[in-house]
Amino acid sequence: MWQIWLIIAGVFFIAEIITVGFLVFWFGVGALIAMITSFFTSNIIIQTSVFVISSAILLFTTKPFVKKFLDVKPTNTNAFSIIGKKALVIKEINSIYSTGQIKLNGEVWSAESENNEVIPEGAEVEILYINGVKAIVCCNNSKVECLKKE
Repeated sequence: MWQIWLIIAGVFFIAEIITVGFLVFWFGVGALIAMITSFFTSNIIIQTSVFVISSAILLFTTKPFVKKFLDVKPTNTNAFSIIGKKALVIKEINSIYSTGQIKLNGEVWSAESENNEVIPEGAEVEILYINGVKAIVCCNNSKVECLKKE
């Protein structure tokens, strides 16, 4: 009977390789423990019980430990690091024509005004948030007049 438990363990380990989560592995270990049990008893009910109980114990006791090491925390990307910063308009921002580019730290971003303002080239804007691939900005330069779209 130990050969069957070894085959079952192999199937679980192969399934673990194919799947993304770290769940099926413990069933494979449980099958190996059941295989060891099969050396001491030929009763299939005892072997199956050992398999189910050991798999459950391994699964529930190690899940928090494994989650601690496999849990990937989201990191801020470059896009989110520019929120709240000032940028220079290098191509007029106009919602009607879907044009507009800003430059910040040597990088050029597509931009859109928050209030559908036409913001001329050379204006200083503040980046409010990112929507898709565009930076949503507002005009805050007292030297350059930003025109409201009517």
